[in-house]
Amino acid sequence: MEAIKRLTSGKGVVIFSKTSCCMCYTVKVLFSELGVNPLVHELDLNPEGKEMEKALLRLGCSTSVPAVYIGGTLIGSTNEVMSLHLSGSLVPLLKPYQIFM
Repeated sequence: MEAIKRLTSGKGVVIFSKTSCCMCYTVKVLFSELGVNPLVHELDLNPEGKEMEKALLRLGCSTSVPAVYIGGTLIGSTNEVMSLHLSGSLVPLLKPYQIFM
């Protein structure tokens, strides 16, 4: 869990992902379209990836990937991100991290 905290604290938008995950891809594209350039950690390319996945589940993610942090706060996985987006609550959270718009 310390690795997760270290990788997310003081960062803008962080996504824990896997290169083969279609939902991860969807979230990354959404953020890109909203003008955000997140810091992405591909867990399947990281030697500590399996341990990080377990830590994300212990921290409250419904699925280990994608796991989205905004401003150091765990937002959740695809369901939470899409719910926030559809309700109009995601863009205000991302506003400080947008590179355009």
